[in-house]
Amino acid sequence: MKPMNETEISEFLLLVFAEDTELQPLIFALFLSMYLVTVLGNLLIILATISDSHLHTPMYFFLSNLSFVDICFTSTTVPKMLVNIQTQSKVITYAGCTTQIHFFVLLIELDILLLIVMAYDRYVAICHPLHYMVIMKLHLCGLLILMSWVVSVLYTLLQSLMVLRLSFCMDLEIPHFFCEPNQVVQLACSDTFLNEVVIYVAAILLGGGILTGILYSYSKIVSSICSISSAQGRYRAFSTCASHLSVVSLFYCTSLGVYLSSAVTQNSRSTSTASVMYTVVTPMLNPFIYSLRNQDLKSALRTLFERER
Repeated sequence: MKPMNETEISEFLLLVFAEDTELQPLIFALFLSMYLVTVLGNLLIILATISDSHLHTPMYFFLSNLSFVDICFTSTTVPKMLVNIQTQSKVITYAGCTTQIHFFVLLIELDILLLIVMAYDRYVAICHPLHYMVIMKLHLCGLLILMSWVVSVLYTLLQSLMVLRLSFCMDLEIPHFFCEPNQVVQLACSDTFLNEVVIYVAAILLGGGILTGILYSYSKIVSSICSISSAQGRYRAFSTCASHLSVVSLFYCTSLGVYLSSAVTQNSRSTSTASVMYTVVTPMLNPFIYSLRNQDLKSALRTLFERER
């Protein structure tokens, strides 16, 4: 089959959820509801953090950044899928696909880096409470966010350039509901060995390295909590990091589960359906997880609603 270079490619076809015509109204309503809840929930976190001076702390600064990234992350994939369902179309243009890959990689990497930044914040708060405000100054918080963006942008540029160098054949059907980078690479007719090396090395260094850092931070946190004499003190210390640990567990378990299952099984449909967990469900649940046991955030949200009334 004669390959086509990237200048000749006009569009890809997104197959998942496009062929279930009878279920499409239900799928549309479900994803639209989850998307609106995600945007509204994370937007409320950002507004509450900005409006309440008591929440002008490093922990909530990082949380508001995570909420912003989650809104953008979900907006990268879900709106296009909703439009395709509504218009009975499977098409995404080549430019649209490469743009979606670019922002998907950028925002998922930002998500991961923000999780380790927040883990470091909780480590300093619990293991070095007397020096917390000295260490976590405003310029350090800003520097950590800036470094996260710089690393994410550089990694995204590398991944985007690796995709742009590929040549594709006539088979341009992506068995997914968005342009998932691995699925797009598998469609290429040209040699993809370098792409696969970059993807897996980055997964080990960035994904595995960051997870190791998070686990190390929480091993120190658990050790410090166990050394607290009072039960009330242990409960208070644990409650400050339980939400973050829940988010980390949910994100890594779902994303690792998807990629491990894709390596074991060839059923791309079940893999793409499972990927809904970390692309849609996790960003939707984050606001609920962080506000469920957080009295300060609940109070800020209550004040925000009363002010609107």
